[in-house]
Amino acid sequence: MTQHNTASKLQKKDSTDKRSLKVHNATTKITALLTARQSLRLAWIGHILTVAWAIAAAIATVGNWRLVQMWESHVQTMFFELRGPVAPPEDIVILAIDEPSLSMPKQLLQEDSQKYAYLEPLKAWAWRRSAYAQVVDRLMSAGAKVVALDILLTNPSSYGTDDDQQLAQVLRRYSGKVALAAEYAEAEIHQGSLIQLVQPERLFRTNPSAIGTINFPLEADGKIHRFASTFPKLLAQQAQYPKETLAKLQDFPSFEEAVVKAVNPNFVRPQAEYINFYGPAGTFEQISFWHVLDPENWNTYLQQGKYFKDKIVLIGATAASLQDFHGAPFAKSWLYPQRMSGVEIQANAIATLLNNRAIAEGIPNTNTRSLFILLLVGSSAFLIRKSKRTIFQCASTAGIVVGWVSISYFSFIYGGVYFPVAVPLVAIALASFSYLGTGAASERLRKMSLHRSLERYASSPIVQEIISQQDDLQYLLEQRELATMGKLIGGRYKIVKVLGAGGFSETYVAEDKQRPGSPLCVVKQLKLASNNPKHLQLAKRLFQLEAETLEKLGTHDQIPQLLAYFDEGEEFYLVQELVVGHPLSQELPPGRQLQEATVIQILHELLQTLEFVHRHGVIHRDIKPSNIIRRHSDGKLFLIDFGAVKEVSNQVLDQEGQSSLTIGIGTQGYAPIEQCAGRVKFSSDIYALGMTAIRALTGLSPHELQFDADTGEILWMHKTQVSHEFATVLCKMVRHDFTQRYQSALEALSALEQLVSWHTSTLEIKDNSPVENSDTPTTPWSMASTEISDPSSTIVLPPQ
Repeated sequence: MTQHNTASKLQKKDSTDKRSLKVHNATTKITALLTARQSLRLAWIGHILTVAWAIAAAIATVGNWRLVQMWESHVQTMFFELRGPVAPPEDIVILAIDEPSLSMPKQLLQEDSQKYAYLEPLKAWAWRRSAYAQVVDRLMSAGAKVVALDILLTNPSSYGTDDDQQLAQVLRRYSGKVALAAEYAEAEIHQGSLIQLVQPERLFRTNPSAIGTINFPLEADGKIHRFASTFPKLLAQQAQYPKETLAKLQDFPSFEEAVVKAVNPNFVRPQAEYINFYGPAGTFEQISFWHVLDPENWNTYLQQGKYFKDKIVLIGATAASLQDFHGAPFAKSWLYPQRMSGVEIQANAIATLLNNRAIAEGIPNTNTRSLFILLLVGSSAFLIRKSKRTIFQCASTAGIVVGWVSISYFSFIYGGVYFPVAVPLVAIALASFSYLGTGAASERLRKMSLHRSLERYASSPIVQEIISQQDDLQYLLEQRELATMGKLIGGRYKIVKVLGAGGFSETYVAEDKQRPGSPLCVVKQLKLASNNPKHLQLAKRLFQLEAETLEKLGTHDQIPQLLAYFDEGEEFYLVQELVVGHPLSQELPPGRQLQEATVIQILHELLQTLEFVHRHGVIHRDIKPSNIIRRHSDGKLFLIDFGAVKEVSNQVLDQEGQSSLTIGIGTQGYAPIEQCAGRVKFSSDIYALGMTAIRALTGLSPHELQFDADTGEILWMHKTQVSHEFATVLCKMVRHDFTQRYQSALEALSALEQLVSWHTSTLEIKDNSPVENSDTPTTPWSMASTEISDPSSTIVLPPQ
C-alpha cells in the first residue's frame, strides 16, 4: 500500500511538472538548433580578431611605429600632469634673459646715461659679452657652485676682439666651473648637407672645460621628453654618417651632463633616457639678468650675491621675443597651454640627473617588449572572453584597463620606470570590442532566426508558450501588438487593444463597427497546432461544434454570451460579451483569509453555474480565481475562459498521434492529476472549484500547500478555521482519486445546499457585492492586462 501511494505521489508530481519541463526543453532545443552554428562562427571570428590585434600590437612595438611613439609620449605627459607639479630643488636658479632685462637697461640709459653707465653692455640685443663676463664673475665670487651659459658663443663678438677677451679671461679664471653650450647644426659641404658639432669659439674653451650640446630630440608628439644626450641616436639613423663619426658624437656630453659633471666630477651617464619634469613654466626660481648688474637689486634682495651661494645658476632666454620655447610635459597641453623655455627644460634635466630621478624604459629591448605586450593582450583577452555576459565583459575590460594604468602610473611616478601603456590598452580594448561585437551579432542573429521561426510557426501552441515564458522574446509580442492594432477582423471588429497571447489563442478588445455606437466586445483568435490542410478542415468542423456549445452556455446569465463565431483566412474567431468587473483573484490576495460563510456563498453560486455547464455536457477545464469575474453592476460571479478552443487544438493534434510537445489544458495547482495526464473528467472541474475555495479560506496558493506522503491528499485544514461539515464537503471535492470525488456539479451542489440548510440558523448567506474597504485595486484596464493569465479568457473592462 505504501509503495502504491508513493508511486501515485511521484506520478502526480511528474504530471504537474510536465508542462513547465516540456516548455523548457522545447525552448532549449529550438534556441540551440537555430543559433549553434552561427554562434560558433562568430566566436571564431572574435578569437581571430583578438589574435590579430595582439599580433599587430607586438609588430607595432617591434617596428617602433611613429603612431606608437606618439601614443606613449601622450601617456607620459598624462602621467606627469596627473601627478601635478612638485617642488623643484632649491639649489638651481635661472638667471633669466627676460623682457625686463631686454627693455629696462635701454630705458634707464635713455633717462640718464651717466648714472646707469654700468648697464651699457645691455643697451641693445645681442648684448656685449663683457656683460656675461661681469655677471659670471659676480656669481662665482658670491659662491655659486656652477654657472651654466645656455647661450651659443660659436661666433666672434660683433663688438670686437676686446669684448671676447673680457669673457675669455673670466672663463679661464673659473675653468671647469662655467658650462658653455654647443650644438649640432646643419652644414653645407661639397657632398651635400651634413649635421656637425659646433662648439664655442676656441678662446672660450678652457682646460678643464665644461661644454655640452643643447639639442633635445623631439618625440612623435612634438614635445621634448628625453635628455639631450639621446639626440645623437637620431643622427645614427642617417646612413651617410660613418660609424667613427657617430661614436665621437655620442661620446660628446650634453649640456645637462656638462653642468652636473662640473658639480660632481665622478658623475656617470645613466642608462635612463627620460627627463623627470617638475612642473610647468615658472616652477624653478627665476631672477632677471639685469638685476645682477644693478647695484640696488644686487645689494638688497640678492643680498650682495649671497642669494646665489652654493647654487647652480643657469643663464638663458625666457623672453617671448627671443622665441626659445618648446613643447614638453606641463607645456603645450590642454591643462598647461603655455610652452616652456629652453633654459627651463635644461633646469628640469639638470635637476633630474643631480637627484638621480631619471625615468627608464621598463623593458628596454624592443623584442622583449613586443613579447610582453603579446602576452599581456592575450591573457587579458582570455579573462574578458571567460566572462560570458556582456556586462561582465565590460567590467573585466574596465578592470584590466584601470589595473594596468594604475600599475604603470605608480611605476612611472614612484619607481622611475615606464612600461608600455597605450599600445596594449588599445589592443585590449579592440579585443574586447571584437568579443562584444561578435557577441552582440550572435545575439542579434539568434533573435532574428528565432523571430523568423516563431513568426513562421506562430499558430503552434508550444511556440506561443515559449514566447510567453521567455523575457528576451517579449519584444515579439510587442511587435505583434503594434502590427495588430487597428486591424479589422471579419469586416466589422476593429482591434483597439491586444490583451495577450497564450498557447491556444490571442485575445483582443475590439469595437463592433456594425452596431450603433461601436460597442466593445472580446474577440478570441484560435491558435492551431498544425498548418496541415486536413487538420484545418477538421478544426473547422470541431470549432463549429464547440462554438455552438458555447452559444448554448451563453444563455446562462452568469456566463459571457457568445455574440458571433467565424473563420477567416484559415483562422478561427469567437466574439463574446464584454464583462465589466474584476476577477475573484483580486479579492484573494496572498495571506488574506475569507470568512467561511463568504466562501460557502461563493462556492454555492459557482456550483449553480457549473451545474448548468455540466448539464450541457461541457467541462470547463480551467477553473481558477482569475477565470471567475465579479460583475460591477450587480456583484454576480461570472465563469469565463472555457477550454473549448483549447480542446479543438488538442483534438487536431491527436489525429496523427500525440505530439512530444503537447501542453496539458489547465493551470498547475488547480488542475488535478488526471487532467494533467490528458484524461479530463467532470470531477476535474469539481477539484478546481474546491481548490479555489481552499485558497479563499487559507489565503495560500495551491503550490504553497503540502501533500500527505501516503495518500497524496492535500493538507489544508490546519491553515484555517473551518467547520467540520464544510471541511468534509471540500475534502471530497479535492480528493486525489477522481472516483472518490463528487462526480458532477449537481452532486456537489446538493451536498452544499444540505450544509447551507443545516446551518441556516448560524450562517447567513451574505449579499454578492464585493467586500467594501477592500485593499484590492479596481482599475479594470490594469487588471485586465495583468491578472488574466490566459489571453483566451473573457476580459474585464470598465464601462465606456
